[in-house]
Amino acid sequence: MAAREVARGRATTGAIAGFVLRKARESVRQENSTQARMAETVGVDLATWQGWESGRRPLANVKAGSLLDLRRRLLAFGADPGVLSLLDPAMDADRVISATIHPEGPGRHPLAEWVHTRDTAHMIAWAVNGTIPPALASRQERRRRGPTAHAPLLPASERDLFFSELRETAETAARSGEDGMLLHRQALYLCSYSRAAESTSWMRHALRTRRDLIASRGWTPHWATARSTATALVRLGEPQPLLDFIDGAMVDNDAAEIANLNYWAYWLGALREPQANDGFMRERSVAWEPVRLLRELVTGLRQAPAYVDLYVHSLWALLAYHRWLPLADRELTDGLSTHTTQLLDEDGVSRRARRELNAVHYVLRENRR
Repeated sequence: MAAREVARGRATTGAIAGFVLRKARESVRQENSTQARMAETVGVDLATWQGWESGRRPLANVKAGSLLDLRRRLLAFGADPGVLSLLDPAMDADRVISATIHPEGPGRHPLAEWVHTRDTAHMIAWAVNGTIPPALASRQERRRRGPTAHAPLLPASERDLFFSELRETAETAARSGEDGMLLHRQALYLCSYSRAAESTSWMRHALRTRRDLIASRGWTPHWATARSTATALVRLGEPQPLLDFIDGAMVDNDAAEIANLNYWAYWLGALREPQANDGFMRERSVAWEPVRLLRELVTGLRQAPAYVDLYVHSLWALLAYHRWLPLADRELTDGLSTHTTQLLDEDGVSRRARRELNAVHYVLRENRR
């Protein structure tokens, strides 16, 4: 039987959100965290709760008011608010996967409707390759009896079909001109999460054909696509395009620097309003939370060494625009100061990043006085 037929014979439309709901339930005190106790607490029968957790009854199909009530009852019952906050990106991820594997008519793909966030991308990665989202990685896994899944991992047939359809979606969108720019950028980026040899080969070819975008200078309408292309190539073991992009399409260009910070702010949750397209990146009036962005960039600098140049340049630009930021969180900036010193003592950063690290270190030291 074809992979498409096998995959479409299964109902996995709510699996990721269901898994997050299970994590939220398990974050409650153990004596109150059984499925039966939770079902009683929120006023539903046990079969309904089990259907939510398994994905057979997608949470996205629950009425908005009932879903809001469910969150609030779980929070009042002691569920981890950080886990509960992941329900929205989990439902977004379920929708992306479902619309890709089970397309319903000629409607727009969800990746063409809104700019997705890091949390949504992490949820998709969790389902297609088992990589636990950083937001959950630090939370202790509860021991259970018997074999239990540790990730909402799609069956192999569904993973293969998802990436196959996603590649086709990216290629079709690339031929659609400006109307397909957002869909192409986001589909292409998500394709880089595949670990299959066939997908990797396709990704290398697809990304390399876009190198002309990376070579563009300063801000262009394709700037966001070029940035996504360069960062995706890093995941495939090719760091040089990202270094070239930073030097050519960001450094000494104010519009591009603003776009980069706006992109980071949205991606990392410092800009909370949803965005329908990439146009917000070039707007100077976009209001995001500088302290939260600083905190997330510092965390990323530690957790993602492959992207050290991008994080260093972004921190340098953020502190250049907001030199007061080190005063907002002394503990955070003390940790950043220590880390910049360590990076300066190593050989793994570029010459430009070294200059920028020195500038960051100077701003941090200046604000200690």
